Amino acid sequence: MRRTRSTTARPRRLPRWAAPATALICLFTLASAPSYGAEAAHRPQDQHAAEAPRAAAAPATYTNPVTAGTVDTFPDPAMIRGKDGYWYAYGTQNPVFQSQGEDGERILPILRSSDMVSWSYAGEVFTPQTRPAWLQGSRLWAPDIHYAFGQYYLYYSVPGRGTVGLVTGPTPTGPWTDKGAVLPTPSGCPTGSIDQAQFTDIDGTPYLYWGSYDTICVAKMNGDRTRVEGAVTQVARGRRVEGGFVVRRDGYYYLFYSDAGCCDGAYSGYQVKAGRSTSPTGPFTDDEGTDLMALGSKGGVVVGANGDRWIGPGHNAIQTDLSGQDWLVYHGIPSESPDLAPASGGTLKLSRRPMLIDRLDWIDGWPVVRAGTGPSDTPTAAPATTWSAGGTFETGLTGWRTQGATPAGWTTAGETDGHGFVRYAPAAGSTSPGYLVSNGTAPAAVRAEADLRVTADGGAAGLTLAHTDADNRVAVWLDRAKNALVTEVRVKGVAQADQLSALPTGFSWNTWHTVSAEIRGTRLTVEVTGDRLRDPVAEQTRTLPAAAVHAGSVSAAAKGAGAEADNVGATALFTPVTERAPVARPGALLPAYSDEFGTTTLPGTTTGSAWSWVRGPAAGTTMVNGALSWPTSDTELYLGDNTAPVLLRPAPTGDYTVETKLHFTPTTNAQQAGLVLYENDDRWFKLTHSVLPLNNGNGAMLHVTEFGKEGERPTTTPPTAVANAPMFGGPTADTLWLRLTHHLDTANQEHEVRASSSRDGVHWTLSGVWTLPVKGDLRIGLISDNHTGAVADFDYVRTYGPAATTLAPAKPGASKPAHTRPVHGKPSRGKSPTEPGRPKE
Repeated sequence: MRRTRSTTARPRRLPRWAAPATALICLFTLASAPSYGAEAAHRPQDQHAAEAPRAAAAPATYTNPVTAGTVDTFPDPAMIRGKDGYWYAYGTQNPVFQSQGEDGERILPILRSSDMVSWSYAGEVFTPQTRPAWLQGSRLWAPDIHYAFGQYYLYYSVPGRGTVGLVTGPTPTGPWTDKGAVLPTPSGCPTGSIDQAQFTDIDGTPYLYWGSYDTICVAKMNGDRTRVEGAVTQVARGRRVEGGFVVRRDGYYYLFYSDAGCCDGAYSGYQVKAGRSTSPTGPFTDDEGTDLMALGSKGGVVVGANGDRWIGPGHNAIQTDLSGQDWLVYHGIPSESPDLAPASGGTLKLSRRPMLIDRLDWIDGWPVVRAGTGPSDTPTAAPATTWSAGGTFETGLTGWRTQGATPAGWTTAGETDGHGFVRYAPAAGSTSPGYLVSNGTAPAAVRAEADLRVTADGGAAGLTLAHTDADNRVAVWLDRAKNALVTEVRVKGVAQADQLSALPTGFSWNTWHTVSAEIRGTRLTVEVTGDRLRDPVAEQTRTLPAAAVHAGSVSAAAKGAGAEADNVGATALFTPVTERAPVARPGALLPAYSDEFGTTTLPGTTTGSAWSWVRGPAAGTTMVNGALSWPTSDTELYLGDNTAPVLLRPAPTGDYTVETKLHFTPTTNAQQAGLVLYENDDRWFKLTHSVLPLNNGNGAMLHVTEFGKEGERPTTTPPTAVANAPMFGGPTADTLWLRLTHHLDTANQEHEVRASSSRDGVHWTLSGVWTLPVKGDLRIGLISDNHTGAVADFDYVRTYGPAATTLAPAKPGASKPAHTRPVHGKPSRGKSPTEPGRPKE
């Protein structure tokens, strides 16, 4: 999401739980800030909107952000591969050329690339002169791009009007035709009516997902995808949930989304998460089986901050390279320069959010970036964006040869969008297929694709791979006469049985569709999509005879009249990552920094106690059945309101993990309890089971695992003395295990802290990492505050040394017992004196 936050001090501080609601008022006021500042006429990059040169060879590596040197910021990115063979990216309205002296914003800027990593500026969707009047000055956010019916559909958020707009164009850069608002007023979703994502189901039914702060909804669209017209269904809700994006894979629908804060510079707690369903309208569940509509935080983390360069990674799209590897397209905030200078005459104070891409792995049925290691910030293997065999027909038929019927029937043609393409006209009376075969070859494990259309009844356009000749090839056809996707296999002239998959009613035969085919082992997998965005309208798998699997050429194929093809090519199929990166396991128990609460003496109340209180002892706190029992109170540890008691003890130097087992059943908004690593009232990391209100939820309460930090924020204008922000972890429970893992980054002099939580003490959901510059020592602490009426029972505090080994996480739902070791103090309330179990994936 692209929210703008004011960094000036508030005249009156509200309760912590009420602040987000007030922020929304401010944010949507700023949604109507001017598009261009005083230098509206100064457009330093317009010369780069011309055709970008096509790279001769794709780079072997790239380094995030991929937009470096092109634009200063590029929030909420979406990406598509155009029919001209280039990739195009679209971003939220922002001051993308601030470093070149431009004070104003570009309205939905567009970038172009031949390799997904080297980008040039290609224009913007609107200028101040061309933006439609009905937008009424609103800033425009979160573009979503698709291709259908021979047009590019660009949906965008209009926060100033509380709706979603649509433009269509004949090319990825326009010219754009305004189609007005897509959502009715009201939209039927109890949320901010922004952050839209269009998705087309396997049967051809189009849907629109939208929603922000705190609910995502979905509804069917009309046939031309210009208006929502179906019943509205809520599919996800949670604290600051927004930015949905949906793909279909292996029979599941995956809803990607982001939660926590998008746009607070170094205090942005954004993470990408995902749930899946067997229906596009849900119910979606996370990797622990939690319904995304449950009133709480969720697991299923796809990517979060890892303590390196990138903060608040989120608002994603997905793109697939030519080898079939998926890539997460998203933005991140650079830790060294998280905030832009005030823009548009000082009216906008924005975070710097350039575009990142990283490999998206699918492991045990769940998506995760780089096997769980988080955003990359060093040179990384680049996407596959060139073919071993094939081409785009920009230079005619050079590099191709004809086979089969009517060799002279293959000719080239051109059009504005795809530029060069080929068409086939058979000789009179000919019904045999013709092939236009690449001179190059691709390996046996291969991915091939082609853009195909059939403009005449009875014709068929196809793609072949593992092609030796007409008697030895695997063919994939869009067969208009059969209204079907058809696969056909021949080995030494012997035909295997054809396999048909029906295409949706109303399939647009006269416009381009992308057909992709993969051979892995003897398994053939085929998809038909409008735009390569993982929403197939037909798919098929079949087992090939071993003799059909070999290196070979790729070809365009045709039967009858009207077959046309473009962007026909093949390259080596990607090798999937099948295991998550090992996760560090806490080391040996450190008894000197631990407490089993096995006595009746209240910690911090006797001479020589390892514990001490800030503003304590807390009223009503006692030792009960071997646990520290601590009632919540009407106190705060938040910005300038520091009234909460905190129970503290020294922490080890260097790296360590602190863990507690918490029994807590809060019933009222703002109640919270948990762990804290505390330097002082204005510098800390805190992990709690918290209760927060659901925005527009009619009083509904969310139980969340809240991972917050507080500290100085010197990069804002003016500098912020004390800032505070949350990140949200996995699901909560009445009994919840909490961990904070501290790493002392001596090279950068930073505290790096990762949170994790568990509902059984064995399987752990890992959150992202917060950092603060080292100024003083942190202490281990507990807290129970914010609103009276609940009691937090802490079974123990255990501190472990640095990890001695690493373990691969378990599969979701799989249980592995913890290794046991003696622990000083008496066990109580069912607690087990064990070493921690290994984290879940």
